[in-house]
Amino acid sequence: MTIDTTEDLFVTGLKHAYYTEQRLVDALEELEETSSSEQLQDGFAKHREETQTQIDRIEQVFEQLDAEAEAEEDPVIEGMIEAHEDFMSRDPSEEAINRFNIAAGQKAEHYEIATYGTLVPMADQLGMDDAADTLEETLREEQDELDTLSEMGEEFDYGELEA
Repeated sequence: MTIDTTEDLFVTGLKHAYYTEQRLVDALEELEETSSSEQLQDGFAKHREETQTQIDRIEQVFEQLDAEAEAEEDPVIEGMIEAHEDFMSRDPSEEAINRFNIAAGQKAEHYEIATYGTLVPMADQLGMDDAADTLEETLREEQDELDTLSEMGEEFDYGELEA
């Protein structure tokens, strides 16, 4: 598909967001399972549920566009998932895994904030007010999740990682 218009760019971005959220459902389960901190496990489980709701919202936006919900691979999220797999293959300590998982979550949230932060104004510009409102709700949730992860990161005891 050629991308010649703002609407084409919006739909492509929406497809990438749809793919990202779908992949993150599985990735969040992996983060939950590999974390030894109950607080992290609970946080990742909660965010996985929230991510499923975000997938449903993207499907609503596709419906508003009278288009089939379609995912398009996003190499950025694939790179983040591969980085986690590579890290885990190095047999890290539980403490290192917890810290890495917080950072991985923060990176994903920053990326999602950038994604929705570009989709919302495009939807506004295209006169897609309902779509913009729907995506804005997800953007706010992503910002809140980043704040939560950042607080966890600030409270993390780095002394546990000393040799």
